[in-house]
This record gives sequence, C-alpha cells and structure tokens, in this order.
Amino acid sequence: MSQTASSSVLPAVPTSVRWQIVGLLVAYSFMTWFNRVSIQVAYDVQISQNSQYGITDTQAGLISSVFLWAYTVCMTPGGWLIDRIGPWAALFLMGFGSAVFGALTAIGGHPALVSAGLMFSALLVIRALMGVVTAPVYPASSRLVSHWMPLSQRRLGNGFVQGAAAVGISCTFPVFGWLTDQVGWQLGFVITGSLTALLALLWTVHATDLPRQHRLVNDAERHWIEAGNPPAPPRHDHGPWWTLLRNRSLILLTISYAAIGYVEYLFFFWVHHYFKKIRKVGDDESRIYAAIVLLAMAVGMIAGGAIADWTRRTIRGRWGTALIPLIALSAAAVLVILGLLAEQTTLVVLWLSLALAAVGATEAPVWTMAVELGGPRGGTAAGICNTGGNALGAVAPYFTPLMSGWILVLFDVSEKESWQWAISLGSAAAISGAVLWFWITPPETHTASRAA
Repeated sequence: MSQTASSSVLPAVPTSVRWQIVGLLVAYSFMTWFNRVSIQVAYDVQISQNSQYGITDTQAGLISSVFLWAYTVCMTPGGWLIDRIGPWAALFLMGFGSAVFGALTAIGGHPALVSAGLMFSALLVIRALMGVVTAPVYPASSRLVSHWMPLSQRRLGNGFVQGAAAVGISCTFPVFGWLTDQVGWQLGFVITGSLTALLALLWTVHATDLPRQHRLVNDAERHWIEAGNPPAPPRHDHGPWWTLLRNRSLILLTISYAAIGYVEYLFFFWVHHYFKKIRKVGDDESRIYAAIVLLAMAVGMIAGGAIADWTRRTIRGRWGTALIPLIALSAAAVLVILGLLAEQTTLVVLWLSLALAAVGATEAPVWTMAVELGGPRGGTAAGICNTGGNALGAVAPYFTPLMSGWILVLFDVSEKESWQWAISLGSAAAISGAVLWFWITPPETHTASRAA
C-alpha cells in the first residue's frame, strides 16, 4: 500500500530542466568562442586596413595565440578549481570575466595607445587575461553534462556544447564583420562584452551544480538522469591531482586532442583569411564560405556525439568508444588535402566543410572520455586533456603564417602555394591523433578486466 501510494505521487512526465542547463552551456560555448575569434575578424575587416595601427599578419596571429597560451596554462588549474568550488561557481567567474575583458579589448585602439605605439602590447595583455578567465569553460561544461545527463546521452550533450563553439566561430565572421561595418570594431567589442555579461547573469540565477539542487527538477527527471548510470566504483586513490598523469589512457587522449586542437585552431583563425586574401574571394563571399565550413564542423560535433552514444551502446569494449575518432580523423586527413588541391571555390568549400565536420565528430567522445577517466576528479582530468588540445592548438594561429612565409622564401613558390603547404600540416596532425586511439581504453574496460 505504501509503495503504491509512493509511486502514485511521482510525476509521470519528467521535467526538462536538464536541457535548459545544456542550453545555457551551449550559449556559453557559443559566446566564448564568438568573443575569442572576433579579434581576428576585427583585424581582417578594419585593423589591417589602418596603417596607423601598424599591426602585421604575424602580430595578429600572436594576439590570437597569446589568448590560447594563457588559456592553456590555466586549463589544468581551472579543472582543479572546478573540482574544489564546483562547476557552477567556475562558470559564474568565467562568464563575467570573459565579458569584462571582451569589452576591454576596445581600449587597444585608444588614440593615446596607438600614437605611443602600444596598441599591440595592450591587446596582448588584454587578450591574455581574457584567456586566463575563460579557461574553465569546457572542463566545467563537461563536468556539468556528466551531472545533468544520463549516461546514454552524455556524448550527445557534449556534442551540442562543442557544436555551439563551431557555430559561434562561424557566426563571428558574418555577424561581427557586419557589426564592425556598422559601429566600428571598438564599439563592437563593447556590445558583445555586454551581451556576455547578460548571459552570465542568466547562468547565475538559473543554473545549479546538481539536479537535486534545482527547485524546478521533479523526481521523475532525477530518476531519468540517474537511471542506467553505473554505480561509482570504490576509489582508494585520494592523492594529489598529478596522480592523474599516471593514467596512460588520459595522457594518450590528451596528445590526441592536441592534434585535433591544431587542426581546429588552424581553421578557426585562418579560414576567413585563406578565402579572402589567398584565394581572392570577395568580402561577403569569404565571410559566408568561412561560416559554411565552420557550421559543418558544428553539425559534425552534434552528429558525432549522437553516433558515439550509439556505438557505445551497441559495440562492446574499447572499440565502442574508439571507432568514431579513428574513422573521423582519418577521413579528415584526406579531406583537407582534397580541399587544398581543388581549384573551384565550391569544391574547396565542400571538401574543407567535410574535413571540419569529421574533426568535429571527435569532440564529444574526447570530452566524455576525459571526465570518465577522471572519475571524481573529472574536472581536473578534462582540464589536463584540454591543456593538450590548446597547447598545440595555440601554435597554429602564429605558426601557420610564419611557416607560409618560410616556404615562400625558401622554395620561391606563390603565396597561395605557400599557404596550402602550411595548412596541409593539419592533415598530418589528424592522422597522428587517429593512431593514438588504438591504445586509449575506457575506464569500464579496466574494471571489467579486473573483475574477470
């Protein structure tokens, strides 16, 4: 009788607060990437056109890279912070910090700094500090996905979050380009910083670390989230965070993600430049083509998450998790070369779009695996993994034009050919990242082996 009465009061339909939380994480992912890539758009559209600024292509790449270097250095400490104060608090700090330094980017163009020759230095400092405060965004997001989504949908949830990054990047070229055309690049940064602050405020009042802490989550939704999740195995390793560095699978995953990061950042920061300046496509067309390529990546991220959830359910053992990264990165390596060899612009867009979609398909498996390998220190494990992704990724914005310049001088080729050779390194990186998945083992496989 009591069991019947108890079950009768449980709501039949789960609430959908988990998707609202994922939606906020998606918005954060979109906005943080929009903010970080907007400096490159501002450079292409207006800063590079003003000789008084004196900012070169290599310096513009360095401004983009310094954000990534600071972001990378603070990634593992950011993961440690997440595990100490919780992902909600980390994203609270990240949101408002990103808003402040995004808006402060406008100061770089102040006439006093320009006349004193300090614009480049000012932008380096501001963007580096922005990288510091942005560091927790993805480790915290992946940690929250593990709290708010059932095991069967975690890769899909991470796919949406990671896909929003590519959407944010793709929208930056046409949207921020249009905004700078209308109000100038400095006011454009003030506007986008203000929008980021509004998003941070929404996060503050609506999100929580756990479903049980949220007043709008009913019992049915809590049951849905928890059902199917394996019981946490007993853990006896309560040592410091650096003991995670002894986890071979986590280290291999980190190196693989470094290769993925190199490919992604190469295209994030230079695809618009490649279409506009190297292939001599018009302003509007180059923005659209850059957006198409990066939107394809977003589609790949979401689709990759959904397919990876399916392979995890249907294929036993490590191959259920490794199959998508192996196939996707191998395909990306071939597609990048096809895109560089194509002469017709439509074919270039097609091949590069498919290449970035394939790379994007690996994001959700990587982030879900990192959190699972970390267990109760999932935030720190995700931070370590993302350190690798950004350590090598941060090289791409600076190294790509630098290598193109070396090739141009050493081999006496055209500017277009020098850029194609520089970009082709992304293909080699993709193959390297794929091979490592032969030795990455999910935690439940270790558990099963010990049980046997």
